Amino acid sequence: MTAKISIIKCQDYSPDLVFAAIKEAIDLIGGITNFIKPQSKVLVKPNLLLAKEPEYGITTHPQVVAAVVRILKGINCQVLVGDGPSVWGNQIENVDEVYERTGIKRICQEEGAQLVRFEKRRMREKFPLTTCLDECDYLLNIPKFKTHDFMILTAAIKNLFGLVSGTFKTELHKKYFEPEGFARMLVDIYQEVKPNLTVIDGIVAMEGDGPASSGKLRNAGLILAGADCVALDSVLALIMGLSPKDILTTKIAAERNLGISDPNSIQILGEKLEDVLPEHFELPSTSLKRKIPRPVIEIAKKFIRFYPKVKHNNCNLCHACIDACPNQAITNKSHKIIIDYAKCISCFCCQEACPESAIKVKKSALAKLIGL
Repeated sequence: MTAKISIIKCQDYSPDLVFAAIKEAIDLIGGITNFIKPQSKVLVKPNLLLAKEPEYGITTHPQVVAAVVRILKGINCQVLVGDGPSVWGNQIENVDEVYERTGIKRICQEEGAQLVRFEKRRMREKFPLTTCLDECDYLLNIPKFKTHDFMILTAAIKNLFGLVSGTFKTELHKKYFEPEGFARMLVDIYQEVKPNLTVIDGIVAMEGDGPASSGKLRNAGLILAGADCVALDSVLALIMGLSPKDILTTKIAAERNLGISDPNSIQILGEKLEDVLPEHFELPSTSLKRKIPRPVIEIAKKFIRFYPKVKHNNCNLCHACIDACPNQAITNKSHKIIIDYAKCISCFCCQEACPESAIKVKKSALAKLIGL
């Protein structure tokens, strides 16, 4: 069994360049009608993590969404565009502000797509997912290529977490606060709602301590497309200088036979992989990336910890981190954000929610000693 993945170079977000790159990427793997039937109803799901403008590189760029919508309109599809707003604690981010500031609202108005809110939900296996999935014939996934302090990579599989509706996201963070458990939960969602097609915005990617304001933008200049999210994330792992098995979601999904992670079984069309590999891709501070032997990690891992740390000079006391914490470990004491590490579960929701890059990574003494 093999998977087909296309990689196309695209150096910036000029509308014509983006449209041509995405169309070529989809055509190389069989064309849009190989995945989406004409005159059907399609849910397009970008990554809209925060209410931040496109230049911050945190969300799927609106020109990528516009190009996908245009291609679908070209085969007379009815297109719905939406994402589940971030949920910090019990507070749901204002989805209208998210759509406005990310540029998605304007693009949908220009391209004739319908913006939707994931307000209604129904239980599907273990999770309450948006009923937009029931209303549509197809799901088209448009993630952003970013690092993630908790999962190392957020892309094809991780983007589907936004289909979980309402404040149930907080409950999942509390229940699955260990990386492997959280990864298994994400793969459960992927198994339930495998997208028909995924187009990845890797034109401006994010490295370092992603997926939000603490990450570093990198002009990777890439568009990727494919139907197999496991294969897509495997290719991104290789671009990051990792093995696909280093990404827990990829490893677990491949073990369940939900996709292909073996590079020898992935057919890459368009650009050659060796031509798009960067000299160095900065991983999250929390990544262990085999810097020490696995047996040593197994013995010492309980003492190798990573925690969020407040950089007070950057903090504007917006309380996004307090609202984000699923375990109520963060408070404002005397106009200063304080983290109670006895309660902290190191999920890094606070860092993900912070709009000012004021949450950094604190390492335990052993992690520093062994050079992690």
